[in-house]
Amino acid sequence: MLSTLLIFVVLGIFAGILAGLLGIGGGLVIVPILVFTLPPLGIPEVHLMHIALGTSLASIIFTSISSMRSHNKRGAVRWDIFKTITPGIILGTFLGSLSTSFMNTNFLKGIFVVFLYYVASQMLFGLKPKASRQVPGFQGLFVAGNVIGIFSSLVGIGGGTLSVPFLTMCNIVIHTAIGTAAAIGLPIAIAGTAGYVWTGIGVEGLPPYCFGYVYLPALIGIVSASMLTAPIGVRLAHSLPVDRLKKIFAILLIVVATRMLISIF
Repeated sequence: MLSTLLIFVVLGIFAGILAGLLGIGGGLVIVPILVFTLPPLGIPEVHLMHIALGTSLASIIFTSISSMRSHNKRGAVRWDIFKTITPGIILGTFLGSLSTSFMNTNFLKGIFVVFLYYVASQMLFGLKPKASRQVPGFQGLFVAGNVIGIFSSLVGIGGGTLSVPFLTMCNIVIHTAIGTAAAIGLPIAIAGTAGYVWTGIGVEGLPPYCFGYVYLPALIGIVSASMLTAPIGVRLAHSLPVDRLKKIFAILLIVVATRMLISIF
């Protein structure tokens, strides 16, 4: 148990620094890391992606609180948007996480591979949406919340990859969009974790120390380390060529996505 925990502490250090340095969501790093490190620990292939996604979302509960507080201190959270979009976020994320119980590991890998290629292309080419509309009313935000929540639960992320572009299109300035997306990550993580715990309770073949589809040694190790090292990444971001690092990381994502794609066949 102790040696396993130490493995995930090291991985958490890596994930935290990358998140702070490149401004990427934790799930973007955590899910691939878990997919490649869990099988040698005896995690069966049939449950691999479900555990990786559930554990990733559980870790985001803790990291999103820290991020949300930091952004709120700078007045960068639109709480009116947060309150209006949250019902759709919760419903979409919970239903999305429940639906994964009907999907096998290879199908979920395929969804995540497409997501990695999408993020990598954005980083490589600096693709950003143009502001084209205003913030919609309750119905529009409810639908948007459903879409963001469902997809976030399928790839184990806090939603920033989708929330930031959506808010930017709604004429929200980028710093406020990022801050609001950080706040939105909390209900995504809570609802998604609840769904993965619910569907994983009583499932046969899960390893020890699993709470539903949340693998507790990975959760403890990653969260304890990443919350400490994310500020280090933020400091490095002010002294290193981040744009160049993003392009290098994008190439790494393409390699990881390709490796995951090959493992499907």
